[in-house]
Amino acid sequence: MRARRSWPDVLAGAIFVVIGAVFAAGALGYELGSPLRMGPGAFPLLVGVIVAGLGLAIVVKGLIAGEVITFGGVPWRAIAAITIALVFFGFTVRGLGFVPTAAVTALLTTLAGRVRLLTAVAVAAGLTVAATLIFVVGLQLRIPLVGPWLGV
Repeated sequence: MRARRSWPDVLAGAIFVVIGAVFAAGALGYELGSPLRMGPGAFPLLVGVIVAGLGLAIVVKGLIAGEVITFGGVPWRAIAAITIALVFFGFTVRGLGFVPTAAVTALLTTLAGRVRLLTAVAVAAGLTVAATLIFVVGLQLRIPLVGPWLGV
């Protein structure tokens, strides 16, 4: 019996191996320390080795027991909506402020899927509140809640 190979798994695993190796190599430029007093390079080295190891496991799985995967059409509407939302956020966050920009961005990304308008507005409101609490209140990000373009 011939084993199937999954080339998407092999490619994805190889990408993880490369990313992990780059992290591990970059971590070697910092002091590693000892197991009891770890230096600044210990954690990135550990993460890089783990990512590379998981990538190697994905490569092996793809070579030994791959699955046949069929892909559907490309969701161009979703890709366009998310791209427009990210560009909108980047260009308007300083002028409009965090809350209006986050609300519009969340609404645009929610509408990328096939959801009703009321559901999209509810999800956008929840995401805006959560993002404001996390970034402005919790992490104390220094961005005005409402920007100068709105005259407040």
